[in-house]
Amino acid sequence: MDFIREQPPGRQLIQGYQEGGFRIAGVRHEGSVLVMPDRTLAWPVRGLDELTLESLAPICAAEPAVEILLLGCGRRFAMASAELRQALRGEGIALEPMDTPAACRTYNVLLAEERRVAGALIAL
Repeated sequence: MDFIREQPPGRQLIQGYQEGGFRIAGVRHEGSVLVMPDRTLAWPVRGLDELTLESLAPICAAEPAVEILLLGCGRRFAMASAELRQALRGEGIALEPMDTPAACRTYNVLLAEERRVAGALIAL
């Protein structure tokens, strides 16, 4: 689904998602991604069972610090483990799980509001 055609220069705006990937700031990304306001990284996670604090290391190390991490869980909402939520909270990051389409839309809204947001998006 496409929902945004233009993006501000240098911003990682999510322009669309399709089966198997995303279009972010004019670039097609195959598979899951970590997206931050200034960069998008390939992310080898294909499901919540592969989600670890180590897999989110680029988010935890981001400068400026991420305050909200939107977790796109795929086609359906699911909860991340209590241990992971606790570990992220210890890093000062609020984890907000939702299905991937909702995470894409929410990321763009929070980015437009200049919030310190990131997305960990599992491809559909």
